[in-house]
Amino acid sequence: MSDTSKVLSAHQLAMGDRGRIVIPADVRSRAGLVAGTPLILLETNDGFELYSREQLSDKVAADLRGSDLVGELLAERHREAARENAETDALASDGEAADEPDAA
Repeated sequence: MSDTSKVLSAHQLAMGDRGRIVIPADVRSRAGLVAGTPLILLETNDGFELYSREQLSDKVAADLRGSDLVGELLAERHREAARENAETDALASDGEAADEPDAA
């Protein structure tokens, strides 16, 4: 459990012989889960987290809120391009030095 301050309820569940668990009716009702609702099970270092698609989408959006992914990607690409340019310039300089005759 990542953050116990967010726990609304706790339930002891038993896994059946085919790996199935039953989500208690009151939890299903509060979450709006019906038979066939797709769920996503995340295995974390702390244990397991079970989300509906909507809940996971909201969680990811909240985790990414405030980050500038496009800006970060562009900055990374600019750094890579500068590094590649420096390597190309160094190779060109080495090639020019090799073409010059030795002064004797």
